[in-house]
Amino acid sequence: MAALSVLAVAVATGKVSYVYLSGGRLQDWGIGLKVTKSSNDLVGFVQELINELKPDVVVTEKCGKGCRKGDWARAHIRSIAALASHNPVLDVSVQRPRGFPSKYDEAHALAKAYPGIEGYLPKHRRRIFDFEPRSMVLFEALALADAVIKGPPMRLATAMG
Repeated sequence: MAALSVLAVAVATGKVSYVYLSGGRLQDWGIGLKVTKSSNDLVGFVQELINELKPDVVVTEKCGKGCRKGDWARAHIRSIAALASHNPVLDVSVQRPRGFPSKYDEAHALAKAYPGIEGYLPKHRRRIFDFEPRSMVLFEALALADAVIKGPPMRLATAMG
């Protein structure tokens, strides 16, 4: 069986990021700021990614009980999931993994597992009054993709029905 290709999309206030993994290897990634101005812009951006990359699976964050996203981000995540369900891909929503004490520890662990992305690591942890570094949303997307690839096979089987 061929290895799955996974496109994971993460949304944070004012920004969106994606990672594309094929065969368990990081192939493409990016952060967009202008595409978050409206749901239509964001959906168009994700549709272009689906058309270009042709993933087997599109992963978004599950906006359930443990989700810490605001209403704006939740609405955008729902629109991406709806778009994915109208494409010939497997649409998977996963709970945001929280296996590390902080996002920064998680980002460092992901950068070790996927060395191509280590240049996006923040130089230092943010202080309580600082804005979160723009690149952190990229590690959110990578964490979602990693959760699907390395997670239990039941997650994909459940999504397949």
